[in-house]
Amino acid sequence: MESSARHVAAAVLVLDCAEPEQLAEFYGELLGAEIPRERDLARIDITGSGGARMAFRRDNGAAPATWPRPDDSQQAHLQLLVPRADMDAIERRVMDLGGRPLDTKDNDGTHDCRLYSDPAGHTFSLRSE
Repeated sequence: MESSARHVAAAVLVLDCAEPEQLAEFYGELLGAEIPRERDLARIDITGSGGARMAFRRDNGAAPATWPRPDDSQQAHLQLLVPRADMDAIERRVMDLGGRPLDTKDNDGTHDCRLYSDPAGHTFSLRSE
């Protein structure tokens, strides 16, 4: 590959939702991101303290995912990495912010992985590092 080749500068996970302000606040709190004061009515972008970038795009017809139905399986989900020692505290924070548990049993493997939905119904997981 040539050294002068152009590369993508960054990747942003964009979630479609009916209320982008609510999701920006939810993920902003979890990721330690500052929510911009001036907001586009159609999209809000945030960058977490660890560099994770997300955006929330207004779609008034957005329908929440229906996991774990086999006929409508999830195509992708967000995985948030957390220190194992902080897993329970972060799980409580998720619930306090309006997240809903889908599967939070400890899998006793190398990594603890717990599945939730955000306030708009998007699936995400907390996974221990």
